[in-house]
Parts: sequence; structure tokens; C-alpha cells
Amino acid sequence: MEQLRQATASMAEAGIRRMIVMAGERLWSSQQISSLTRLLPGDWLWVGAAPELPLHCATSAMRTLLGREFLHAVFDARNGLDAEALAALAGTLRAGSWLVLLAPSWNDWPMQPDCDSSRWSEQSEAIPTPHFITHLQHCIRTDSECLLWQQHQPLRVPVYSPRPSWHAANGAPFEEQAAILNELLQMPAGVSVVTAARGRGKSALAGMLLRRIAGKGLVTAPGKAATDVLANHAGDRFNFVAPDALLANTEAFQADWLIVDEAAALPAPQLRKLISHFPRVLLTTTVQGYEGTGRGFVLKFCASLDSLTRYTLSTPIRWASNDPLEKLIDSVLLFDEVDVTTASQSAASLQLIECEDEIQPSQQLQQMYRLLSGAHYRTTPLDWRRMLDAPGQHFIAATTGNETIGATWLVEEGGLDEKLSRAVWAGFRRPRGNLVAQSLAAHGGSPLAATLKGLRVSRIAVHPLRQRQQIGQQMIALAKTHARQTVDYLSVSFGFTDELWRFWASCGFALVRVGSHREASSGCYTAMALLPLTLPGEALTEHEQRRLQRDITWLQPWIEDLLPVIPREEATLNSDDWQELAGFAFGHRPLEACLGSLNRLLLTSNLPLNALRGRVQQRLNVDTLCQQLQVSGRKALLNVMRQEVQRALEKLDEQQCIALKNALLQLQFFH
Repeated sequence: MEQLRQATASMAEAGIRRMIVMAGERLWSSQQISSLTRLLPGDWLWVGAAPELPLHCATSAMRTLLGREFLHAVFDARNGLDAEALAALAGTLRAGSWLVLLAPSWNDWPMQPDCDSSRWSEQSEAIPTPHFITHLQHCIRTDSECLLWQQHQPLRVPVYSPRPSWHAANGAPFEEQAAILNELLQMPAGVSVVTAARGRGKSALAGMLLRRIAGKGLVTAPGKAATDVLANHAGDRFNFVAPDALLANTEAFQADWLIVDEAAALPAPQLRKLISHFPRVLLTTTVQGYEGTGRGFVLKFCASLDSLTRYTLSTPIRWASNDPLEKLIDSVLLFDEVDVTTASQSAASLQLIECEDEIQPSQQLQQMYRLLSGAHYRTTPLDWRRMLDAPGQHFIAATTGNETIGATWLVEEGGLDEKLSRAVWAGFRRPRGNLVAQSLAAHGGSPLAATLKGLRVSRIAVHPLRQRQQIGQQMIALAKTHARQTVDYLSVSFGFTDELWRFWASCGFALVRVGSHREASSGCYTAMALLPLTLPGEALTEHEQRRLQRDITWLQPWIEDLLPVIPREEATLNSDDWQELAGFAFGHRPLEACLGSLNRLLLTSNLPLNALRGRVQQRLNVDTLCQQLQVSGRKALLNVMRQEVQRALEKLDEQQCIALKNALLQLQFFH
């Protein structure tokens, strides 16, 4: 313990952080934590369930602490390991800190069920995660700076090589910061963005700017708690307004500058509106993957702005360069980015990759994840864990020599029991997983849609310098050939843009559904498309295509983007409509899934149906309609509309209505 105390003092002097892994039984590791916290003064933040220290945080709430700083922390991974929370915790630790990782018995760990898997494995119970844990153990074993302390073994603190003394920031800008600050202070009207890995001084730079500008500045961010560093550097010039409040009354918050801290965590449509109201805007955001949208923010959102000046900070401010903890986290979660400036132009060869073939993840699988992470809007460490250990994952790599230039990630879906599929269609059940398969049932027109087997394209990416060379289409063609014997269709869910749709159409997919609400992260409408591989797959695809064509006349007014769907003008109710209307009236099918059949019902019925006509035909907003009809809220309004549909169906054909109702109500008792 005395050696540990001395090592801690030298870490503070050198400005670095390290990890200790304590692997053993719960009682033993708890006793060691108690001793350690007495030996080493600090904040000692506990992250995990069942906290054993006064300062604590659930893994799910770790994101709210980004932007704050702590000295020493404990991460409890004895029941499960949330990789994003671990990385986020590392980003909050000051120079001189230990991150103590509590783990089960070292040899048993790979095959122990991991409770975190319940978030991403789509299984009913926690599963072991041997591929990820073995990868983590390999990174720990091969890292000479990381301490591994196993129960029944002594703690051995190595004699570390001396490091130069480190001087903490004193409030004055470092060289990189000073150069960017000077340019920002002379910036004409427009938008600038500063991106960097955590600990590089983005928030400090934003605070320095706020302190020095001549006019008035406002700060907004996903949460005020994460703006402590910015506030410290801004002093009395710090003026925070929450994004919602700012948008609700922009006239009351006039300013020369708007600073948006951690901008990538805000929904793109909200961010776009915020930018439009201020002459000068500075966006700061972290590009490391644990915050989810950082890289995609640069790729998609920033690229969509007409004029933008981009800056990058690379030198650590809050700890010294070559920090051992940062280096270890980067190796575990593959945070080192793909070099997009060069790529071999040799012919690509394609191959299927199965993760189960080996315990230690291959270099190729790691390259594929890095490529997906650098190219896709929302690839995070949770996806790395899913890729390695979730059941039903398949991969296709496009390579030239040892270089991976294309990656496709496919996920098995569907194959649900007939009664369960019908219960999903009626809105009574929503089991884990099966994104497209369940949506085809819950929002589509076929109650048996989820009984078919599908293979969903979860992610696809091609190196930027090899795009527009048909490599993406070739990977989908291989997936099609590979899957033909085992599944009924390939599927994809994506944020609808003309460019993306052209790609999927060129691969042979048919558009079968477009949602009527924009995704918060991308600002796009969710679209789903199918590529049939069997006769049942063709029948399902044709059925859903026809349904979209019948409904598009009534769907399009709810969607701002023009959809590439040729309408089939049909105003009369058919058997599919009756089934769907019964699902709405007597089940829990959502309004947006039934817009076509509801409109056809309103054309057929001569009843007043005021709630339905107001919401569906006139598209009045919920609050206005509730006020008009003196209804207490959204849920009550939906119940009124369901009752109106029931009355309309009873008047049209009471016997048919009763038969459909009885059949449908049986589904709610299915378990």
C-alpha cells in the first residue's frame, strides 16, 4: 500500500492517470476499496449499482457528469460492464487519479453472465460476453501501466519509468487554444465548430472566448451540470439558457454570440433552429465514440451547413500527453480513428466474417468496427459489444490486402410464433429486438409479418476514398446470395434522404414504410425497405408496397419530404382496412400506422366522428383538439378516437365488427 501511495504521488507530479483492476469475490474487493479510500484522499466517485461510497452515480446517469472533474473513482463491473459509462468516467478523472475497476474472479469473468448485455443482446436474460471480456483482459494484460490485483495474490506495484514534471493549466490559454481564440475573436458572422477528444480544453476555450468577446454571449448545452469548466473560465460573463427555453422565446434572448457546449448531444433539428437565431455561433463537441454522435456530427451535421469554420484541439490539457488511462481505454474501445486520407485502390475482395470463430476478436473485425465508427452517425462502444457477443450477428468485409475498406453488419430477425406476431400487430406485445420484423407487424398491414425470417442491414460503410465504386452494392449482393437459403428477406431501416434511398434502390430494395416523425438524432424520417429472397418474402414485400401506395395520398401531408411512391387511388374499404380498423378500435395499434384506413373510413361513414375528423382529416394538433372537444389530454383523445372507430364499424356491419373484435381480444391473453 505504501508503494501505491508513492506511485500516486508520482502520477500527480507527472500529470497522468492509471487503472487498477481488482478481480475477486465481492467481499474481498469491497474491503480493498475501503482500505484504498482511507489511504488516498480524493473524491472517490462510485459508478455502478449498490454504491459503497458517499459520492455515487448510476452507470445510466454517467453522461450527466461529462464536463465535471473528479480525483479517483471506482467502476463496479462485478455484475456487468457498461463500456460507454466506463469511458465517460475515465474522461472525468483529473491528473493523478486512479480508476479502480472492480471485476469478478479473473478466470471466471469471460463466461459470467453480464447484466449490461440485457440492453443490447436482445435476449430475455443476461448472457456471457466472452469475446469482449477476453479482448479487455488481453488489453489489461499487455498494458505495463495497468495494475492487475487478483484475490489471493499480492498487489505488485512496478517501478515505473520516470516521467517529466507536468504543469496544470493556470487559466491562460495553451498554444493551440490561443491560436483558435484569436481567430474566433476576429470572426465575422457565421458558425465555427471545435472538435476534440475529451480533456483537450474545448469547454475551457469556450469559456475564455465568452470572457473576452465585446458583446453579449449566451451558453446552452444538453445539461447545465456539464458546463462547470466553461463557467469557471467565463467567470461573471457566464449566462446559461436551456435549449428548450431558448427556442421557446428567442426574442427575449438576443445576443452577439451563442456557445453550444457538447453540441452533438442535441437533436439536429433543434440545433439547426438555435443556429439560425444568432449572428455568431461556436459549437463544441467530443469526437470520441462513447458520446455516440460526435463523429457523425462532424460528418453529417457540419457538412450540411453552408459555411462553417472547423477547428481541432489535439493536445491534452487536463492531463499529460501519452496518459496511460486514456491509452488503455482507447485500446479497449478502439477509439483510435481510421485514417481517411489514404486508401489502397486495388481491387476489393469480399468475405463473410463470423465472430464465433475465435475468442480473441480478429484484427479484421477491429478494423471493421473502426470503419463503421468513423463513418456512421451513431456507432458507439455499445455496438462494439454487440458485434462481439450478441447472438445472430453476421459480417461482410471488403478488403485489399490487409486493409479493410468496406464493412457490412447484418442481424438475424423474425421467426416469431404466429400468435406472438399477431399480438405484436395488435399492439398488445413488444418483445425485445427484431427492429424491422416487429415494425412490419406493429406498423405494417400483415399480422403475420414477424413470423418470416429476415436479415437486417444494421450498418454499412465504405472508406470515403473508395465510395461510388459499387463496393456497397457488391457487399449487399453477397449478403443476398449468402442469406437466400436461410431467410425470407433482407431489410434495412434508415433515416430517409434521397441519396440514401437511391443507394438502397440500386441494391434492389423496395420501400415499404416511412414514419411520420423525424428522428431526433438525424432529423430524418425513419424509412424501412425490403429485398425479398423467397416466395413468402416476395408476398410480404408486395403486400406492404401496395399498402404504402394505397395510403401515400393520406400519409404525404404528414411528411415534409416528398416520397418516391406512386399513389394507387382507392377510397373504398377492403378486408385489410377492416382488420386494421379493428386493431385500432379494439387493440393498441397506433394512429400513424392506420392513417390510410382511417381516412377511407371517414370517406365511407356519415357519422360526425369529430375527434377523428379533427385529427386525421384536418390534422389539428392534439392540444387544440383536446380544447375543442373538452378532452383531458393525448391519451384521452386517443381513447375517444378508438371509440369513434368502433361506432363507425358497428354501423357499417355490426356482425363483421363483432367477429373481428372477438378474434382480436383473444390476442391480449397471449403470453
